[in-house]
Amino acid sequence: MSRRGASLLLAALLALGGCSTAGSGTTTGPEIEGAGYEAGDGSWTAWEPDERTEPVDLAGTTFAGESLDVAAWRGDVVVVNFWYAACPPCRAEAPDLADIHAEYADAGVHLLGVNPRDDAGTAQAFERTFAVPYPSLHDEEARAVAAMQGLVPLQAMPTTVVLDAEGRVAGRVLGQADPTVLRGLIDDVLAEGD
Repeated sequence: MSRRGASLLLAALLALGGCSTAGSGTTTGPEIEGAGYEAGDGSWTAWEPDERTEPVDLAGTTFAGESLDVAAWRGDVVVVNFWYAACPPCRAEAPDLADIHAEYADAGVHLLGVNPRDDAGTAQAFERTFAVPYPSLHDEEARAVAAMQGLVPLQAMPTTVVLDAEGRVAGRVLGQADPTVLRGLIDDVLAEGD
């Protein structure tokens, strides 16, 4: 693990109660009446390499109309964020995810959004409003959601998943991702390649 990754993970662990493979921190509240989503609590889980399942098969068309398959990114770390435009925590975490994208782009980390709810116009308006610099799959048939079933529970929006260089689920945050925790998960997976 890099010194930076270790520092960030230690900070996250101290902030989240010292748990080594899972933690929680309240970054979102309970379900907001009328908001149409179940809010996560910011809890996170990390899996050791020998605990991970098969690579995730995740492909589709972006809101820009381009075909995308995460298999093309094998060898790199991929951060997948499930979101939709009317979700308040999704809106709140968008600037943090854009910052993480910029910070890690040169390290071989790819960010990918997955939106199973919105039409193209709504999703693209969100991307413009929040200056989202990475692509999002238009998951209208819920194929990306289905690809994660059995691997990680996706009962909350947003949910952020970190895939290792082999495309396996290495970590997950339910609800709005604390950027320190997410950076720690990314750094740990990047350090596996060292």
